[in-house]
Formats: sequence, structure tokens, C-alpha cells
Amino acid sequence: MPRLLCAAVVCLASGWSATAAPEAPATTVGGFAIPQPGRAFQFPRDHGDHPEFKIEWWYVTGHLFATDPAEKGRRFGFQATFFRNAGLAPGRPAPQGTEPPAFAKAPLFLAHMAVLDAATGRFLHQERLNRAGWDADSSGTTLDVRNGNWSLRFTGPQPATALDSRPVLDLRGSVNGEAAFQLQLTPAKPLVIFGKDGVSRKAADPAAASHYLTWPRLDATGTLRMDERSFAVTGLAWMDHEISSSQLSSEQTGWDWAAIQLKDGREIMAYRMRLKDGSTDPFSTLAWIDKSGTVTHQTPAQFSWKSDSTWTSPVTRAPYPAGATLTTVDPATGQPLTLRLTPLAPAQEITGGLGGIPYWEGACRVTGASGQDLGSAFLELTGYTGDLAARFR
Repeated sequence: MPRLLCAAVVCLASGWSATAAPEAPATTVGGFAIPQPGRAFQFPRDHGDHPEFKIEWWYVTGHLFATDPAEKGRRFGFQATFFRNAGLAPGRPAPQGTEPPAFAKAPLFLAHMAVLDAATGRFLHQERLNRAGWDADSSGTTLDVRNGNWSLRFTGPQPATALDSRPVLDLRGSVNGEAAFQLQLTPAKPLVIFGKDGVSRKAADPAAASHYLTWPRLDATGTLRMDERSFAVTGLAWMDHEISSSQLSSEQTGWDWAAIQLKDGREIMAYRMRLKDGSTDPFSTLAWIDKSGTVTHQTPAQFSWKSDSTWTSPVTRAPYPAGATLTTVDPATGQPLTLRLTPLAPAQEITGGLGGIPYWEGACRVTGASGQDLGSAFLELTGYTGDLAARFR
């Protein structure tokens, strides 16, 4: 998800549409790399940063449950996202007379942390923005990114070149001293690379693309503290790592995105790119991930996305369609399938105090047409406080 557009970074989790489009140039006008087909990914190196690209993010969301029987499975949702935004393009000097100080050339690192207590509906979130240096950085050789005392890194043996390697990830985050978590995340299935030939297209514009790596199912164990109470927790998480230099086209205003983990061991990633006229961009997609990690993409003609309800933020006044019904065809059976995503709490907005653009990022339960419990999900809603693309043109 892999993932919002921020003042410092762009974040989008998405897949590939079968829509035909022209080939991408090698670089943007500003000199940053554009994802090219046929990239030979090398691990652990490609889990690290890619400074030749303008924007990059490592995004983890999940559902956690208290293990103490006295807590009766008390439920939490969490988000941890680390963004990197390059300064000047590699090898591109600033225009004469505008040379910034050396520190100002360093990449920007934005990070978001959020925790939801589903029992009370209490939602806590925090943002940080730092330049690369002593307080924020990322590795170019492996997964190791930090912002202050927030961090995401591998522990133990490093993953080999095979996509099926299963490293252990260590995630540490907190929210304004009111909540904190330390989790070990272990992939339960292979790494997935979304898109066609290693490139995930986002729009007809060939530069609107990313390399998109995902662990769609990670077993999570660790501890979570809210206020003065500490909980031993277990659960499931989802991790996206996207590498890009551009995401939205000038005709797109925002997106609705979902990462769904079904109880039968499969996952769905779906997004709807919204155009100015309110229609769905043909580059929207729904991707099924089977139990072995094989991906099947579906075009907008093969699925539908209907908003179920609206929650209006008391802070930003944005009207978010917080809840959705997806109708698709199950590739395992060939039969229609209806999935309803219902937020565990309506108020799950990241208000964008530092990033500059609010968005809704929420933990949801997933039910079927007859109300049966099918799994859990995260839903992301962007562009409801204004045209995202217009902010960056």
C-alpha cells in the first residue's frame, strides 16, 4: 500500500491494470528515475532505499489482539509508515544563485504512527518530519529505516535473493507518549511484486508508476501499551514498500484503497483512482493473492466499489466515505463474491499537520453478503480535502 501524497512525499498502494499505455521514459523532467520493466530485484538490497527515485515509503498496517484471557481478545489497529523524499535529483545541481545549504540538500523523512483501541474507539496518531542525518535515515543495502526512536529493520539472517525468503522484521513506534508498540513481524507467505514485468502503473501517463513490493501477510507478536496499560499481542500485519518518482496524473483527484486479509489464507489489494468527473480511472485494479502468493489482477470492468457511509471529520470537515462494499469474482471458484468493509471506529483520520494533506486510514472488519466474518482489512481514503494532483502541479 502498499499506501498518501504529502507535502514531503507521495504514498500510494496499488497494482497493475491491463490498460495499454505508452512506454515510460528513463527519467522525469527533474532527472529522477522512472520504474522500468524487467528490473532484476536483488535482496536484501532492494528492501533498502533507492535515492535515484524521488519518493519511497515503507508502510505497515495491522490488527492486533491481546493474548491475556482476562482481556477477552481486546482488539487494536495500528499503522506505521516511513516516507523518504529526495532533495535534488542525483547529479542535478541547483540553478545558479539558488544553491541551498548542504543540510537542505539532504532527503526528507516523514513518518506517521497511529493506534486504534477498537473497544473504546480511541484513535491516536502522530507525525514526524526530519531531514536525513542524526535523527532520521534509511539504509541503501537492507531494510533499516528510522525517524527518531521509530524504526523498521530486519533482525537475524538477511533475506536471500529468492522472493520466498522469510526474514524477521522489528517494528518500533509510539504516539505522543500515550501509546507505544514493539512488534516482531514474520512473513507467512512469499513476497509479492505487483504489476506487469515489475512495474505497477498508476495512470495513462507512463511516468506514473512504481516498483511495488509487498508482504501481504505477516504474523505479528509483541507488546502494545496504551496509557498506563501494557498488552501482550498477536495478530496479522501487511507491509508495502513502493519506489517511485511520480504517482498521480493531472486528471486524478485522489483514490480509495483497501488491503484485505481473508480468513481462508488469501488476500486482496484493491484501489479506485478517482477522476475529476467522479468516474473511475481505467488504471484502477483489484489483485487477488492466493495461498501460494500468486497474483491475479482484475480490471475495473471485473469488480465494483460502492461507498456505504460517510463520516465527516470534526477537524478538517472532510466527508470521507468510510466504509465500502466490493463485488468481484473469486478466481478460485469463478463465482461472484461480495465483501463489506466496516470500520472498527469512524474516527481514523490522519489530520496532516506536518505532511500537509489529511487522509483517512482505518482498520476494518470484512463480512460477506450474509454477514459472515471473512477477515480484516485496512481502508485508505485520500483527496477528500481537495484535488491532490493540483497540489503538486
